[in-house]
Amino acid sequence: MTNDRMPPHEPARTPSGMPGTTPAHFERQRESLFPSTWHVLTTLDTPPAPGSARPVTLLPGLLDEPLLLTRPDAGEPRLLSNVCTHRAALLCEAPCAPAGATLRCRYHGRRFALDGRCLAAPGFEGSGTPSPADDLPAAPHGRWGPLLFAALQPAHPLRELLEPLDALLGWLPLDRARTDASRSADFLVPAHWALYLENYLEGFHVPFVHPSLARVLDWQDYETRLWPRGTVQVGFARPDAPDDSVLVPPPGHPDHGRRIAGYYAWLWPCTMVNVYAWGLSLNLLQPLAPDRTRVRYLTCVWDETRLERGAGAGLQQVECEDEIVVGLVQRGVGARLWRGGALSPRHEAGVAWFRRMLEEEGES
Repeated sequence: MTNDRMPPHEPARTPSGMPGTTPAHFERQRESLFPSTWHVLTTLDTPPAPGSARPVTLLPGLLDEPLLLTRPDAGEPRLLSNVCTHRAALLCEAPCAPAGATLRCRYHGRRFALDGRCLAAPGFEGSGTPSPADDLPAAPHGRWGPLLFAALQPAHPLRELLEPLDALLGWLPLDRARTDASRSADFLVPAHWALYLENYLEGFHVPFVHPSLARVLDWQDYETRLWPRGTVQVGFARPDAPDDSVLVPPPGHPDHGRRIAGYYAWLWPCTMVNVYAWGLSLNLLQPLAPDRTRVRYLTCVWDETRLERGAGAGLQQVECEDEIVVGLVQRGVGARLWRGGALSPRHEAGVAWFRRMLEEEGES
């Protein structure tokens, strides 16, 4: 898929059974889709201390890739493999500030600098080891605001994913966003990750599933905009919404002069960034099985005085309402008498776009 290809606008009909949700599809996605796409690994609103290292895992329960976030000096953090290049023992099991800023493998004593260089290989004296081939591989990564993205063998540059997000949200105080652990949690959803995502990609269900949210959004103007590698849904505030509950984009912005209750951005395949007057809430999908998904819910705040206002209020209740209805869909898609139906051209364009991407990129 190229960036200049226009997304589809025609209605699509749902086949019997949902595309890409069978166990066989799930295993193919585990091996091909998820290693080649970008995922939020962690938040970096507080950079690691110089001379420190901490283990992190990319997509726990699916890829389980052991990585190491280090900061050798006062510069930018590094993201490395957390596996010794000798016999594959994990190097770092807990956050640390190792003496001399070097890591020693507990298995056979091989030593590594925090930039990944192999410094010593006991038992290999006079053999030409260590050499650059013994250094820890670096993992592709990049930052957007407080978020650290990572991939293993990315099929496209991270900038292709982030450029539309920058254009839409670059005017916001992203550098002030700080993770709020008290408003962050993990949820286990008894459904395939694609079913959870499809629920997110349309506002069609909101008046029926989320009564509190429906009361603060102006549904006459609700929009879905398609991006080459994602979508954004724009929820406009009702005329009587308090000023401190809305976003007001600056001059030159496509939404200048309009009061935004919330932006709901999806980045292919599993990242959702929800933007409110007070900051960001994130829904990060970690597929676990064909019928089970962990949703990592993170909150990053830049203005505490606006919390629990407008569309950004009561989000854990909204999450619970989504979990219930998506669980019902998981049960329903296996029904033998279900034949599927057409997607709404107005309300479900994002769902149709995701299905096209899943068909073209998710089955490669």
